[in-house]
Amino acid sequence: MRTRVTATNDADAPAEEEPETGPHRRCIVTREVQPKERMLRFVLGPNREIVPDIAGKLPGRGMWLSARGDVLETALSRGAFLRAARGQVTLPSDLRARIEDGLRGRVRDLLGLARRAGQAVSGWQAAREWLQAGRAGLLVQAADGSLAERARFGGRDLPAVTPLTAVELGVVFGRDHAVHVVVAPGRLAEAIRIEAERLAGFAIASPEQA
Repeated sequence: MRTRVTATNDADAPAEEEPETGPHRRCIVTREVQPKERMLRFVLGPNREIVPDIAGKLPGRGMWLSARGDVLETALSRGAFLRAARGQVTLPSDLRARIEDGLRGRVRDLLGLARRAGQAVSGWQAAREWLQAGRAGLLVQAADGSLAERARFGGRDLPAVTPLTAVELGVVFGRDHAVHVVVAPGRLAEAIRIEAERLAGFAIASPEQA
């Protein structure tokens, strides 16, 4: 289901347009300026539908949001997309789910790339060996894994994220499930961490849901 929103009252006022240049963008809700890779970009698709551009590469003028669930809910309730688009827009009813699915897909794709490049391993033994050898730059653990087991694994001095379930991690590494994944230091590890943090931001509830 889609909801069509038409400009009325103060929503008729156009948003301030800023050129899409440089490494930072301004959130259309909070007005905060942040590195663009830590934000979410949206564009107008066919029939002026709001489309989440998870990879930040779709054509068209971008509308940027802080990567948080509460900010998205505020944008929807206050007509921020309507003002930024300077006219009528169509809002998919499953927009939040599309964003979360897209971010999970990005994490899976990047982990798969790291695995194929020999920059990531899974499983208790292999991951512990990398950890003990100083080859770890990022720890990725299953969101539904045992907290006690995750703590027992170690790596407390490493950045750690929990973006996927054990089954989802297992699919990436050709296993039934995976609880512990270690990624080598470098650009892929940083990209995975950023995508995981963007996904985690959607666990923040809107004021209405709190």
